[in-house]
Amino acid sequence: MSEQSSIQEIFFRFLMQYQYNEGDLDYTVVPKHIAALQTLSEIGNTGVSIFDINKKETLFYSANFGKLLGYLPSNYAETSYNFFDGKIHPEDKLTLALNGVSVLKMFNTFSIEEKLNHKFINEYRMLNASNKYIRLIEQYQVLELDKKGQIWLMLGIVDISPDQEESDTVKSQVLNFRTGNFIRFEAAQKAELELTKRELEILKLVKEGYLSKEISNKLSISVHTVNTHRQKFLEKLGANNSLEALRFASKLGLLD
Repeated sequence: MSEQSSIQEIFFRFLMQYQYNEGDLDYTVVPKHIAALQTLSEIGNTGVSIFDINKKETLFYSANFGKLLGYLPSNYAETSYNFFDGKIHPEDKLTLALNGVSVLKMFNTFSIEEKLNHKFINEYRMLNASNKYIRLIEQYQVLELDKKGQIWLMLGIVDISPDQEESDTVKSQVLNFRTGNFIRFEAAQKAELELTKRELEILKLVKEGYLSKEISNKLSISVHTVNTHRQKFLEKLGANNSLEALRFASKLGLLD
């Protein structure tokens, strides 16, 4: 199995944790959303989609989706949304899948209000009709929750990024659009991969309320060493203080 196939399998296997009662899902809302979103896409000249976590498939993408990239409807008539999925740069696709799992873990820790107040923003490369990679900016936010407060339908909005400088970096961030606060997702994702065993151990003790001196005694290391580790996990998590570090780490599932 290729690395890409493996990552995609991990992503869809993660989606299997969401268990829905079909009787609680009112699919009559979907045509209503589609009518409104098709109009939105035409006015804003943006690509709009609806992803169903229950069915694990894209229920809708706007008719002008391909025009953003110069494609004709006949190019993707048979393969539907899978056509565009196959045009994402392979390296970016891997990162997007990994980030997708992490952000869903993060959203799972949110209250219902927080789920509705946040959006996940990605910037990545996709192949256009001229066989050239261009940068797109895509925003995902919750469109519908089920009765248990689980994410059910996700709204996706795609535009051409104003930044078309050549870059092999996927840019991802989570925005609370009520407060304007951003979570620097790249820094948090890096921390998830790079936090050392000792840093994680100290972070968990900080969560339990231990002070640096108490951690020093408990682990038989100097206070200076404890504070050095604390400073390192602050930097890796992109946090300003221990409270922020604990909040970011909790939302990323590092303290489970």
